[in-house]
Amino acid sequence: MGQNGHDLCNAVSALCPVEATLYGYYPNLGANAFFAALFGFLLIAQLIIGTWTRTWTFMLAVGIGTFGECVGYIGRLIMHKNPWSNTGFEVQICCLVLAPSFLAAGIYLTLKHMVLYCGPEYSRLKPNRYPWIFIGSDLGSIIVQAIGGGVAASAKNSTNPALLTAGDALIIAGIALQSVTMGVCGLMILDFFLRRRKARTEDKATTLSNDAHTRSPLRFRIFCFAIGFSFFTILIRCLYRIPEMAGGWGNPRMRDEPVFLGLDGAMVALASISFTVAHPGFMFPPMRKGSKSRS
Repeated sequence: MGQNGHDLCNAVSALCPVEATLYGYYPNLGANAFFAALFGFLLIAQLIIGTWTRTWTFMLAVGIGTFGECVGYIGRLIMHKNPWSNTGFEVQICCLVLAPSFLAAGIYLTLKHMVLYCGPEYSRLKPNRYPWIFIGSDLGSIIVQAIGGGVAASAKNSTNPALLTAGDALIIAGIALQSVTMGVCGLMILDFFLRRRKARTEDKATTLSNDAHTRSPLRFRIFCFAIGFSFFTILIRCLYRIPEMAGGWGNPRMRDEPVFLGLDGAMVALASISFTVAHPGFMFPPMRKGSKSRS
């Protein structure tokens, strides 16, 4: 690093040891190759299923997310070969920081349709406001993280350590905003389902509007579980990233690759697999473009 007197380092040597890099290790070849291949496969699956079922916006959000993860782990593979690689560092820091935000957007895209399906009268928000509010906030977190990632990536060759600190702070702020957005979203959905359950319990003798939908088909229940599971795995990833980045570049948490692979890579992978196995194109037809049925 420039601020550490290693501004001329471009490969591991006696003067430029791997321990002096930000991560302090050679990224594991097998684990990072696995994640790169997995996200590449999931990207192809999302494109095929999304095109077939005409779930265009969901395909776009999750497709960008899985593409970003795939490219990010390719960046880590470049760093396995050369931990001093500027290209590898820039690619992985930008992609792996940003990609989960697009996966979170995939969750928010389902909310409008789920509320319409289950009963909009139980929601404190109008259904069409869910994507505007939560995707809008998510977009804000993406912009902040993108600026931070760009600053951090450019700072790798800078002699100004304040650039790395500024990039780190922006990334933390963006991830924190994403975490708050997910938390508020989770509370809103929990409130919606509690209000819906209470209304059904207190008025058993009356057929409520959308009551036919209270006997949801099994695939819709599976879809709800999958979305909830994805929500929690992405939230875990965000909550891990905040203290990891807050410790500063090169801190012990950042240099612990097994923890990173478990709490970032694995969590995002599980969310992406869940999105694919319980894809709304199959499990929740109301999200299909041109769908005329809510049942």
